[in-house]
Amino acid sequence: MASVLLLSTFIGGCGKKTADTSGLTKVTLNEVAHSIFYAPMYVAIEEGYFAEEGINLELITGYGADKTMTALLTGEADIGFMGSEASIYTYLQGAEDHAVNFAQLTQRAGNFLVSRTPIEHFDWSMIKGTYVLGGRKGGMPEMVFEYILKKNQINPDTDLTIDSSIDFGSTAAAFAGAKEGDAGYADFTVEFEPHATSLETQQKGYIVASLGTDSGYVPYTAFSARKSYFESHPDILLSFTKALQKGMDYVAAHSAEEIAETIKGQFPETDVATITTIVSRYKNQDTWKTDLVFTQDSFQLLQNILMEAGELETYVAYEDLVDNTFSEKVKK
Repeated sequence: MASVLLLSTFIGGCGKKTADTSGLTKVTLNEVAHSIFYAPMYVAIEEGYFAEEGINLELITGYGADKTMTALLTGEADIGFMGSEASIYTYLQGAEDHAVNFAQLTQRAGNFLVSRTPIEHFDWSMIKGTYVLGGRKGGMPEMVFEYILKKNQINPDTDLTIDSSIDFGSTAAAFAGAKEGDAGYADFTVEFEPHATSLETQQKGYIVASLGTDSGYVPYTAFSARKSYFESHPDILLSFTKALQKGMDYVAAHSAEEIAETIKGQFPETDVATITTIVSRYKNQDTWKTDLVFTQDSFQLLQNILMEAGELETYVAYEDLVDNTFSEKVKK
């Protein structure tokens, strides 16, 4: 794990146009995971947009919203990138210098339902009575999955068995390695990329549904900073948001092939053809916003999902946890 973390940090700080970091302000960004799902951010890194805005970006992968939020609240990170549910949880727990969301990146879920066997015309009713490898309870992947089930009149607690005990990054390996008759042998697994495509390539699984498409528009991931950081470094947050918006503009204006070529340095273990397939899949389902504004309607939907999942007992005021000052300034 340490070697992976160091690799991610190294890659994050070294976009192809950012070799010279002298005179730049160092900003530490902790991301929840390192995924092609976040392509606009990696475009901004690789195209040197952060450097253009005076930022020497250090990217660290937290491997979980809880770890990313801890890094943010303790000051190990200046900016956190994760599901905004983490900011709601910590705010309600009484964090004094709490996280405030200032830029939303993705507007659809990035995971897919992968079947053990090919299903030409999948319908969500087919999942009844099955065993599914899901996500961590209380995390966005699992909550969006359950949200879709409920939309299709399926009870997550009684109509199927969801195994939430396996680590986020290990479900694909567990799914591929299980043999029929094993206790953990699952009919389906919920996977992010590149694991979903990898399972298909190995013919160990088959993508049958997109949670991003079937859940509708959901504010899945956003950037946040501590309240005190907003007060002390508004210039840095504005520059950071400008760089992100340039990444969003690039993704909107370029093909999947061009985007894949641009971000391939972020994913040296994945061939360009696979990156292209994944980017195309995300692009076609309208995964990325064209601006970074985190709307009140989106925040309300997020809290409704948390309520339905039993993870939230009281609503939080939008103004307490979202500040669009910078995203409004840089949008086209």
